[in-house]
Amino acid sequence: MPKVVSRSAVSSSTDAQPTASSAASLRVYYCICGEFILVIDKSLATLPRRKTDNAIIVRSRDNNADKARIFKLNAVAEEPILLERPGGHEKQYRFHCPRCSLKIGYQTSPPPVKNAPFLYILSGSLTLMQGQLPPDAFDGENDA
Repeated sequence: MPKVVSRSAVSSSTDAQPTASSAASLRVYYCICGEFILVIDKSLATLPRRKTDNAIIVRSRDNNADKARIFKLNAVAEEPILLERPGGHEKQYRFHCPRCSLKIGYQTSPPPVKNAPFLYILSGSLTLMQGQLPPDAFDGENDA
């Protein structure tokens, strides 16, 4: 039987320019405890914020003007709560981390995720690097 010999070389460079496919890559976010929570097609820092509670707005459904974000949420649904807001009440269906139970976000329709037009990610609840606190983790901590 003939002997098969093959050679291959793998090369990479830190000086390489980003490609179109790398710019469109997915972002992975973790809970403060290190648990994987969210994969999304855009940086959370670039998404709009909700005026009422500064939560990050993730569009879950398409509408005439905007396309829905592509994302996967790894979180546990909780019982809904009713909040008093100026001008009325808001029912929130909250999600928490499966490991440490930290509140991650909410939507205004019953689960599953993407059942509502928007998913709201609570400010300071997710980080890009495991083991590192997000810069806004303690925002509002000392508010009266």
